[in-house]
Amino acid sequence: MSAASPAPSNVIDPVELTRDLIRRPSVTPADEGAMDVIERVLTGLGFTCRRLAFEGPGGEGQHARIENLYARLGNASSNLCFAGHTDVVPTGNLTAWSAQPFEAEVIDGVLYGRGAVDMKGGIGAWIAAVSRVLTEGEPKGSLSFLITGDEEGPALHGTKRVVQTLMEEGEVIDACVVGEPSSQQVLGDCIKIGRRGSLNTWITVHGKQGHVAYPERAANPVPVLARLMARLADHRLDEGYEAFQPSNLELTTMDVGNTATNLIPAEATGRLNIRFNPAQTGEGLMTWLNQEAGQAQADSGLRIDVEHLHSGDAFLTEPGPFVKAVQDAVEGVLGRRPEASTTGGTSDARFIRALCPVLELGLVGQTMHQIDERVPVAELEALTGVYEAVIKRVLARV
Repeated sequence: MSAASPAPSNVIDPVELTRDLIRRPSVTPADEGAMDVIERVLTGLGFTCRRLAFEGPGGEGQHARIENLYARLGNASSNLCFAGHTDVVPTGNLTAWSAQPFEAEVIDGVLYGRGAVDMKGGIGAWIAAVSRVLTEGEPKGSLSFLITGDEEGPALHGTKRVVQTLMEEGEVIDACVVGEPSSQQVLGDCIKIGRRGSLNTWITVHGKQGHVAYPERAANPVPVLARLMARLADHRLDEGYEAFQPSNLELTTMDVGNTATNLIPAEATGRLNIRFNPAQTGEGLMTWLNQEAGQAQADSGLRIDVEHLHSGDAFLTEPGPFVKAVQDAVEGVLGRRPEASTTGGTSDARFIRALCPVLELGLVGQTMHQIDERVPVAELEALTGVYEAVIKRVLARV
């Protein structure tokens, strides 16, 4: 795609833009006009915008159409990208909210709404920061946006497919900031330079249904599953890896669907999740789990099925000029130097790392996904200042 040259820009208000985005109830996979808002603002700033819509199976077996956007400003070879998502999680109990989740009310200096923190606030702040940078003239490098509507859901037709498309087309991105709410207690206390991988596994043991009084006529799958799951849970995967904590396997459910007290069930299913550091790979873990299930099947004589959903391997952006530039920018604005961390769950950074060095920097995440998700207006303004400093410092180095 051809990239437009910078156009004279008006300074964008990060709070009002964030409020406009919150008013779009974009619960995954719905868009509800959120991408239109961003495209309109970026076009006004001189960006060349390209919509990328992908379709396919979504969550709960449903078909989904996902809206995505890639926008670029400038033709310089160096390219700093901001990545984010407009989709949000469901609201939960509406009556428990202090303010309606999609009305974007500001109460006593605090903006309430689903997505205020995760992560429409981050998008609004970065766009506002870009508008400020453009008032000073043409940036040294190019600026781009990668915005998806499929991060909170299955993440099958969002950033993953946009990255694949950009790589196929030869688009070069030199560094990327993901606007996830990385801060822990106060704004700027933490950036994420890596993430652990994630693997979900379902294990189903098939037995033979029967009456509890006649166990010899049945084959009970429950003890077989229980022993297998206990063995997996007791296994220590590793002792950690460089900046990463040890990998951990957690049992998340064991179900038999049996409401009767006198019935041996026909099958039992367990689910587990593994969050793993670079000492492990998804392929290696799946092989191990398959082998363990195979041994349990051989020991019990019952058929055991295993299904996996591998969300991505672990990654680490090595500390270097990019990470230092971001840390310097945060410290210069806020007076605190952020810790470079790898804790937490997964994000779309796991896909972007195939393109370029990537890190996460954003708001304090304490209320994300909660009832009364909210952000102080002053924090949004401060994040805009941080992002402005990040853009200037990173473009000076790439």
